[in-house]
Amino acid sequence: MSFHVIPAIDLREGRVVRLRQGDYAQQTTYKPDPREVALGYLRAGAHWLHVVDLDGARSGNLENLAVIKAIADHGIDVQAGGGVREEADLRRLFDMGVCRVVLGSVAIRDPQRVVEWLQLFGSERITIALDTRRIGNDWLLPSAGWTEVEASTLDELAPWYAERGARHLLCTDIERDGMLAGFNLELYRHLTDRVPELAVQASGGVRSLADIRAAREAGAKAVILGRALLEGHFTLGDALAC
Repeated sequence: MSFHVIPAIDLREGRVVRLRQGDYAQQTTYKPDPREVALGYLRAGAHWLHVVDLDGARSGNLENLAVIKAIADHGIDVQAGGGVREEADLRRLFDMGVCRVVLGSVAIRDPQRVVEWLQLFGSERITIALDTRRIGNDWLLPSAGWTEVEASTLDELAPWYAERGARHLLCTDIERDGMLAGFNLELYRHLTDRVPELAVQASGGVRSLADIRAAREAGAKAVILGRALLEGHFTLGDALAC
C-alpha cells in the first residue's frame, strides 16, 4: 500500500484555524480563505486533503458545508468530517464531492450504526476517527470535539471495527495536537501491531520531515499535516518527497 501525505484544513466559522490540544479557547486563525489554501496544496502536488468542520464537531451539525463543497470543487480528493451524526449527513457530503467521510463521535458512541454505514457505503468511503488521550495505562476516547470522555477505549474499539470491515483509521494523540512536539510513535507502533489490517493515519504534532519518515517506519499508512505546513516549518513539496 502506498503512503499518503495529507494536508489538513480545520474550519471554524468558514476560516482556517488550528486549536491547541483540541481546546476551542486556544485558537490560531490563519489565511481567511480556505479555498485558496486548498488550491495551494493542490498545486503543490497533494492528492488528498483532510478537512475538519470544528463547529460541527462540537455542535453535532454540519456547519461549513458551503466551504467544504467549494474545496471539493477544486478536484482534489477530500476526506472530511466534523458533525456527522446521521446517514443523511454522509449522503450530503458525498453529494458535494467528498470522497471519504470521517466519523468521530458517532463512531465512539454508536459503533453498530457506523458498521451499518460501512456496509452501505463501503469501507473505502469511510474513515473511523478514534482520537485518543492516554490516562494511566488506557487510551481513552473523548468525543464531541474532544470535550466529553466516553467509556470505550482505543484498544477495545479499533480491533472491533477491524473485525467488521473498517479499512481506514485516523488516530490523533490529543496531547500532541497542534503542539509541534512530534508524532507519538509508540501509539502508531501499538496500533500497527494490534490492528495490522487497518490503514492508520497518524495525526497530531508533526514538526519536521523526520517526523513523517518516522511515522511511516512506525507503520502508519498516512500522515495528516496541519500547523507545520501553515506556519512554514517545511513545504508540502518536501513532505510529499518523503
